[in-house]
Amino acid sequence: MNQPAPQSQPGGNVATYTVSELSGAIKRALEEGFGHVRLRGEISGFRGAHASGHCYFALKDDKAKIEAVIWKMTYGRLKVKPEEGMEVVVQGRVTSYPGSSKYQIVIESLEPAGLGALMALLEERKRRLAAEGLFAEERKKPRPFLPQLVGIITSPTGAVIRDMLHGFAERFPTRVIVWPVRVQGETCAVEVAAAIAGFNAIALGGPIGRPDVLIVARGGGSLEDLWGFNEEIVVRAVAASRIPVISAVGHETDWTLIDLVADARAPTPTKAAEWAVPKFADLADSTEKCGARLTTAARNILRHARTHLKSASRGLPRLEDVIALPRQRFDACEKRLGRALLANARAHHTRYARISARLRPAPILHRIAVCGERAHTQQARAAQALRNGVAARRRQLEGCSKLLSTLSYQSVLQRGFALVRDAEGRTVRSVAAVAPGDRLDVELRDGHIEAEAQRVRATGSKDPAPAAPAPQPSPGVRRARGRGGSSQGSLF
Repeated sequence: MNQPAPQSQPGGNVATYTVSELSGAIKRALEEGFGHVRLRGEISGFRGAHASGHCYFALKDDKAKIEAVIWKMTYGRLKVKPEEGMEVVVQGRVTSYPGSSKYQIVIESLEPAGLGALMALLEERKRRLAAEGLFAEERKKPRPFLPQLVGIITSPTGAVIRDMLHGFAERFPTRVIVWPVRVQGETCAVEVAAAIAGFNAIALGGPIGRPDVLIVARGGGSLEDLWGFNEEIVVRAVAASRIPVISAVGHETDWTLIDLVADARAPTPTKAAEWAVPKFADLADSTEKCGARLTTAARNILRHARTHLKSASRGLPRLEDVIALPRQRFDACEKRLGRALLANARAHHTRYARISARLRPAPILHRIAVCGERAHTQQARAAQALRNGVAARRRQLEGCSKLLSTLSYQSVLQRGFALVRDAEGRTVRSVAAVAPGDRLDVELRDGHIEAEAQRVRATGSKDPAPAAPAPQPSPGVRRARGRGGSSQGSLF
């Protein structure tokens, strides 16, 4: 055993260690002194795997307790997972954790402490799952009578699958899909649960097709061999399956938790194949018997109906007796009909002769003449009223025309005034709206003059206006476009 080199203290005989040196020495002493050990105890403080995947708990008996750890990779390989209160036998390395100054065992394998412990674990798990209602009969689904597709979850290399396929061939040839899984070992439960979920995930009507019934099959074995079918993950996968599941695990005397949760439990895998599909010969025989019964029943019904019809026909009267009285009534009515028609014609003729004597054309012609005169008079009145209305409207229109001519600025222009507009066509009403250099349009009674403002002066200004020069033609002034050929110079 390698010990740390002590650091001698001057004046003292006791070696001095650092904390790390002492912790390391203790760790090496434990590992070299014990190595691998087998340890039996009860699991305490187990709360499932840590977020890192490692498991931390303790093993205890009635007098002592030791911390334990299972690394993530080891935990995934364990056949039996640790549970609180479970008595186990573990094998691992004794070491210490310097960070907390405590020793622990790193577990490499774990198994229940005897068959009794395994059975106790099984009973406790059974009780807990039963309390959730997973084993209730009312939640079990019925098996289909004639499945088109059967899904089998088992090992593809064992004798079980060969026996089941032989059973299908003998009873009723049907399509079978095998999902290969391990039926024993540490990955058995995970693979079986994944197969059940995978079959349920297949879409209806897809290229592969979803099975109508599932069979989970395995041959016989010990409790440890069948333990994968007692795992909670398998039980919950069967309970969540939308497809009916037939359990065929082990022999008739063997039982697992999957047998309790499955929709049906077959004593053997071969029996499961017989339960999944009916026997073709039985179906043919049953169909033949049903056909014979149907033929016999149809004949009996026809015979009974014929007998009943004959009995009923005997109680019916003869046809001659039924129509004799109506025929006699018809003959009597026929005789009376001729006389009634003649009498009716005579009555109408007499009434017509009596009325025709009072029908004369003179009153009608007089009434037509009166109506014609009245219509002529009303027509003449309407024509006169129309002419009077048109004349009144014409006089009114002429008055409005004269008033419009009087009020129009054209009449003002006729009296010698002018209308001045700016370059944008707006009427100039004040000198304030004109600036020197603005282009103006002057409208007279007989035409327009284009001008340019040279100076603007308001009315009443005291500035004497300079003498107006002799009118000269300028680019801003043009002669009038009106009639008579007269012209007028700039107004400014």
